[in-house]
Amino acid sequence: MSPRHLEVPKSHESCLAVREVLDRVGDKWSVLVVARLTGGRQRFSELRRSIEGISQRMLTHTLKALERDGLVTRTVFPTIPPKVEYELTDLGRTLLVPITALAEWAELNRPIIHAAQTKYDAKQARAGGEPAVEVREKVTTKRVAS
Repeated sequence: MSPRHLEVPKSHESCLAVREVLDRVGDKWSVLVVARLTGGRQRFSELRRSIEGISQRMLTHTLKALERDGLVTRTVFPTIPPKVEYELTDLGRTLLVPITALAEWAELNRPIIHAAQTKYDAKQARAGGEPAVEVREKVTTKRVAS
């Protein structure tokens, strides 16, 4: 399908639906959790070990959000300590097609994007313009009076 034949959401409801879905899959943790669950059920600790950099709190938050959206199921086994496993739902498995397509697109086009960024940054530097926007985490410290 060529880009000319793509239907762009036109109604308010269509735009709202797209935004809601992108809010969920647009964060890096949701996509990684869904990708890790492609092999079947996994325990929380297995997921946490397999996703580099994710905190326990963020994994918990992400799994709850995915469960709420109907993409993941949570099964608790009555053992001591309780055993909890997570698995993609049928709806969650349908998400793998667009995620895989996006990952392939990103891998294929990453060098082109980097070249465009380099060209843009050089042009801005020559023109004395603002440097390209860099996303950085702001670290703040509060001083507490003792």
